[in-house]
Amino acid sequence: MIIIAIIILSYLLGSIPSGLIVGKAKGIDIREHGSGNLGATNTFRVLGVKAGIIVTLADILKGTLATALPDLLQSDLHLHPLIPGVIAVIGHMFPIFAGFKGGKAVATSGGVLLCYAPLMFVVIVVVFILCLYITKYVSLSSIVAAFAAIVYAFIDGDHALIIVVSILAFFVIYRHRANISRIKNKTEPKVKWL
Repeated sequence: MIIIAIIILSYLLGSIPSGLIVGKAKGIDIREHGSGNLGATNTFRVLGVKAGIIVTLADILKGTLATALPDLLQSDLHLHPLIPGVIAVIGHMFPIFAGFKGGKAVATSGGVLLCYAPLMFVVIVVVFILCLYITKYVSLSSIVAAFAAIVYAFIDGDHALIIVVSILAFFVIYRHRANISRIKNKTEPKVKWL
């Protein structure tokens, strides 16, 4: 029963629509602005830096907390922590609290890795920031970071991590397919550095 409870709780955690909540607090439904996405990138564009940072941290925390649930609720539970982590990411992409239309899995996936493999999280954040600085594309930086995570996982050799990171990377890349097309057509928005 506790495993089922953790799975359900993980999905509900992932389903918390951080972008929608922060936007509503400002009287704005971000689904009606920018890309219409509930993720951090659209929050940055629509609501500004402060709101974007809040949503990013909240989305990361969802993945981190879900991954930590097996240890938090019962130390001897035979449930791999990456499983509820993936469930939280699915909740983030298809949130029950927002009509099953959520974010693109980047921040919440990062939160899963922050809990399970902190050094890996630091490495992919560095890769993301460097790529963003060079290309100015958030979407491309997210995809590159996803590939970097796969490489790291294979080097690490943790079989569960390899499988889960491959799944998470697939989520990230698949949900950025429209962005990939816009990058090819040179219509993808770029970050404007001050």
